[in-house]
Amino acid sequence: MFAQHNALVKLLRDDDPETVRMVKEQLVLGGEDLIPDLRDLAEFDDARVSRHARDVLAEIASQGADEEFLLLCHFFNDQDDFEKAYWMLSQALDPMLDIEPFELRINQWARQFQVTISGVVSNRQRVQALANFMAGELCFRGNTDDYYCERNSLLPCVMETRMGIPITLTLLYIMVGRRAGMKIDGLNLPGHFIARHGEVLFDPFHKGRILTKSDCEEILTRQNLKLRASHLDAATPRQILLRVLANLLYVYDLRKDLDKHARVNAWVKALSRDR
Repeated sequence: MFAQHNALVKLLRDDDPETVRMVKEQLVLGGEDLIPDLRDLAEFDDARVSRHARDVLAEIASQGADEEFLLLCHFFNDQDDFEKAYWMLSQALDPMLDIEPFELRINQWARQFQVTISGVVSNRQRVQALANFMAGELCFRGNTDDYYCERNSLLPCVMETRMGIPITLTLLYIMVGRRAGMKIDGLNLPGHFIARHGEVLFDPFHKGRILTKSDCEEILTRQNLKLRASHLDAATPRQILLRVLANLLYVYDLRKDLDKHARVNAWVKALSRDR
């Protein structure tokens, strides 16, 4: 641990909140070079010192994850890996999050699902099997009670609660399905993100319900819109990421969370710039 360990412990124990705030700000400015020492302090046998050290570690991680995701947005294109982008988004908003267990869980689900579609030949049957697995066995469903919630837009949270919004549930169907050999596209339908496997349209938000073109027309009619052929085009990775960020912007606007709104807005601007 660094030479001024004892002095730093004393400062973090200080009863003056302003002193503690200034010390923590200086530690954050020290950046990643101080992480090993801060980890030692986080394990220190004093609740206040360890709590303050964890706060500093979280802030350093947050700044690093934020910068990495902003850089990704600047250069993200339609050939890039959408999964990596969404994991990075989750870490940018929750920097202490460990992504690996969630990736392993998706791989496990895909192996389980692959067994169930052995010998299935039609697209419709595969979609029905995927819906039975995701909505039936795993109990994924749309969060109609708390739709405008940050957690609905973050894949790890959706995986934990088994509830989400149309786009995040569709992404999980895509991730599980494609590992089992199914090509699934996300469709950027205005007001309601849906999926397609071959010629079969389906709605992960409503437990994988198979849709007709008339169903899609009805969804748009409720918004005084008419269905166009382009509405049923496969969404690109950049379009999907933009829609996820737009959902988060709306949530943070409702919550009056100015800090997160500003951060997400910066990501949107970077992602929206001309390539």
